Amino acid sequence: LNAFTGLAVGFEGYVLGNPALVVAGIVVGASGTLLTQLMAKAMNRPIKNVIFAPISGEAVEGEAIEGTMREIGALDAAATMRYASKVIIVPGYGMAVAGAQHKVWEMTQLLEEAGVEVVFAIHPVAGRMPGHMNVLLAEAGVPYDKIFDLEEINADFAQADVALIIGANDVVNPVARTDKSSPIYGMPILNADMAQNVIVVKRGKGSGYSGIENALFYKDNCRMFYGSAQQAIGEVIQHVKSMEG
Repeated sequence: LNAFTGLAVGFEGYVLGNPALVVAGIVVGASGTLLTQLMAKAMNRPIKNVIFAPISGEAVEGEAIEGTMREIGALDAAATMRYASKVIIVPGYGMAVAGAQHKVWEMTQLLEEAGVEVVFAIHPVAGRMPGHMNVLLAEAGVPYDKIFDLEEINADFAQADVALIIGANDVVNPVARTDKSSPIYGMPILNADMAQNVIVVKRGKGSGYSGIENALFYKDNCRMFYGSAQQAIGEVIQHVKSMEG
């Protein structure tokens, strides 16, 4: 949309004979095209497919998922992370919608004071554009050396005690590795399912952008923590503080 808007502005500037509009349109169009290329590469989908064949309708069908979702409360979630050695946080669009980045950083600091190693794992298309999560975490004051891209962090999930997923969905769906009938098959994902424990903060039981069920949510090592990220992380913070006492 950024790219098409930029092209439209550029053409309008050409028609009106306005050089400023032409330059602005070219800049916006070029940046939008670059973002589109980056996101298409991160999703392992050709640009033509992204523009003309969005994931929807019959394409969302895949292999049936067995198992049930299991819930976890704020106290148990707090205890699981408070007494862990390493926690990897995976932020997603749900964190952005709730504006919970400051709460997440506050929780991170509390856990670190208790001796827990905490780092952040960022998928290239987490949020609505590349760099979305990086900007939000930087705004909250998270140091850059705690933020890792997919290629840098993926091997660490197997050694993590907890993977805390905050509002992310498709970017941690393991069917991308295993189900050839899935519309997201082949998309690089974060290996959150390989952590010893997975806690998913999610507003409800709905699917992600692709419209498919997330097999991770049904795994034995995964627990669902329902609620707004702002409220959920706030409750965890209170319980962690009480454990310090």
